[in-house]
Amino acid sequence: MKNSIIQKDFYRESGVMLSKFEIFKKCFNPNLHFIYLLRTTQKYPKNSFLGKFWRLVLRRYQIKYGFQIYPETQIGEGLYLGHWGLLAINPKVIIGKNCNIAQGVSIAQANRGKFIGTPIIGDEVWIGPNAVIVGGITIGNNVLIAPNVYLAEDVPDNSLVIGNPCRIFNIHNATEGYINNKV
Repeated sequence: MKNSIIQKDFYRESGVMLSKFEIFKKCFNPNLHFIYLLRTTQKYPKNSFLGKFWRLVLRRYQIKYGFQIYPETQIGEGLYLGHWGLLAINPKVIIGKNCNIAQGVSIAQANRGKFIGTPIIGDEVWIGPNAVIVGGITIGNNVLIAPNVYLAEDVPDNSLVIGNPCRIFNIHNATEGYINNKV
């Protein structure tokens, strides 16, 4: 049996593939509840009846929980939101699989300068609390972005990003111990 993207997202939290009923029980957690609503909304075309209905439901919970993530955002399986509240991601951002995003993170578009556009984030990226990622940059796979980083430049695979202004260090296993229960 093929596991759904929702099961894979919930697997990141529990380490177990859950049944639909077990997923429903875990939806008391605001992070998982929001992920469930986001993934459900992404299943339906924007202009269909169910698409409009689920977008309305999602909008209510965006306001309630403080997650500003839109269904148009391309996010790979295994999304993990560490804490709920105050999270903003531009709908044009592309995020790979097995990514952790903490509270207070902004992933935004730049409208001027060298890196016009929105970020493309690779697989197995850990983004710490209050990090700001801006512009048409590419973040590689296996990257740890420390808390409070302002990042507006490309980051290669296997890197640690710290500080403001940011400094990038090449570390082979940058996210080891930070990203668990990979799908």
